[in-house]
Amino acid sequence: MKKVLIGLVVAFALFYLVTQPVDAADAIKGAADAVGVAFEALIKFLTALFR
Repeated sequence: MKKVLIGLVVAFALFYLVTQPVDAADAIKGAADAVGVAFEALIKFLTALFR
């Protein structure tokens, strides 16, 4: 069941990438920005914790 679900997610991602490349790029950029913001917040927290 897990392999089928992963296959469906990958197939949907590829379909989305092929049919809506600009939107797919925007989604990836948004996700990368969110990870960057979270990492920056974590660094600020750890810096404040160990001062």
